[in-house]
Amino acid sequence: MQNTGSDFQEVVMQILPQLVDYLKESQQGTIDVLQQMPASELAQQLQLDKWIRQGGLANSDMTDFVATYLTNSQHMHHPRYIGHQVASHHLSSGIADIIQGVINNPMAIYEMGPSAVVIEQTVINWMLEKAGWLHKDDITDFTENPQSGAGILTHGGSMANLTALLAARASIAPNSWETGTPSELVVMGPQVSHYSIARAISIMGLGSQAYLPVGVSSTEVMIPDMLPKVYQQAMDSGQQVMAVVANACATATGLYDPLEEIGHFCREHDLWYHVDGAHGASALLHDDIKHYLNGLQMADSMIWDTHKMLRTTTLCAAALFRKQESLATTFRQKGSYLFHDKEEPGFDLMPYTIECTKAAIGTKLYWVLATQGERAVANYVKQQYDITAQMHALISTESDFACPYLPQANILCFKYTDGPDSNDYQLTLRNEVVKRGKFYITSAEVKGIRYLRMTVINELTTLDDITALLQHIRVIAAELV
Repeated sequence: MQNTGSDFQEVVMQILPQLVDYLKESQQGTIDVLQQMPASELAQQLQLDKWIRQGGLANSDMTDFVATYLTNSQHMHHPRYIGHQVASHHLSSGIADIIQGVINNPMAIYEMGPSAVVIEQTVINWMLEKAGWLHKDDITDFTENPQSGAGILTHGGSMANLTALLAARASIAPNSWETGTPSELVVMGPQVSHYSIARAISIMGLGSQAYLPVGVSSTEVMIPDMLPKVYQQAMDSGQQVMAVVANACATATGLYDPLEEIGHFCREHDLWYHVDGAHGASALLHDDIKHYLNGLQMADSMIWDTHKMLRTTTLCAAALFRKQESLATTFRQKGSYLFHDKEEPGFDLMPYTIECTKAAIGTKLYWVLATQGERAVANYVKQQYDITAQMHALISTESDFACPYLPQANILCFKYTDGPDSNDYQLTLRNEVVKRGKFYITSAEVKGIRYLRMTVINELTTLDDITALLQHIRVIAAELV
């Protein structure tokens, strides 16, 4: 393949029918959700060594290569994909990937991707509007307003959480960019916060012990009444609380921490309040479920992944701030070839992000909203929350299955109860389900008890699919005896 427009068109037209068939088979559920083979065998089938060493992968070979690649990929659009919190995305989001793949605009500075910069700032303003942090009449108003919020898109929630905690550090220790992170800083949060929080704290040089866990309930929801004790212990030890983190919602269970009560505590003690809304912030879109985010108005920062419930392709996550100055003071750095006075009709994002080369990820969300409209996206979120509640009701009627809680979001833990009462047994069931390829589920521990786990993120997944899953598990359990 040569590097010309005509060659590109020829390859795309050759591969396109394969992708269409892949989607049709996935959505119709006529193939397995997942096929796995040993890594070395897959490398051989793909002839990776040959093509890397020799080159020459031509049109005549691409069909076979793509066929093998697709067969051995996860089928995210399959109705029985109910695994991780990654979108069964709306296909309009893929348009953004195609365009970016061709034009390759690294748009952290305006002149390297004007359209992408304008789109990112517009969708950021839209998200701030939903959070109640945009004090402007128009989401395309890009003027500075100290009363309004701000945000930046990052490649994933882990980087978004790091960005938010760096902003918290800048707030409490404004000289830390030059002098380093004060060793007495700590972060408070639930015992079950996402691993990216601990990772961010360690990246900042504090070490994982700087995370002070706050007690949680039997379903791993933070207990606000435990906050004063942990806070006082930190003060007595000479520590300084940099931030308090809350889940909205928790990764394992899909349950929301009581944001309002936590917020009142943070305001009482003048503490930075960060909400990890990677998955559950999308509830803000629908009036019937946005109450799960009550108290968000007291937060200083929040993250919100679009590649979960906003139906975009991976990766795209927002770090959002209630005050514009919080983002503006996060990074303090100079680079003469990037940061300098210049005349331009737009604005640079470079000063506000970890990334130097930044892809046009905001266009992923734009295409979903532009083709579907915000009301359709809101209805999708509500629909997935509702059907998960129905699935809970269905599973709860089965004498050989049990659920530990009533779901709030579209994440549900459950377990098979007619076998050995052990964590290993539930994990064995999960692994066998995945191995057989007809369903894809995950697993999680809640208070030390292992459960099977589903994320009902595909709009094609029905109650019939869950009934079939339960029967599939029973068959597996019978064979394990």
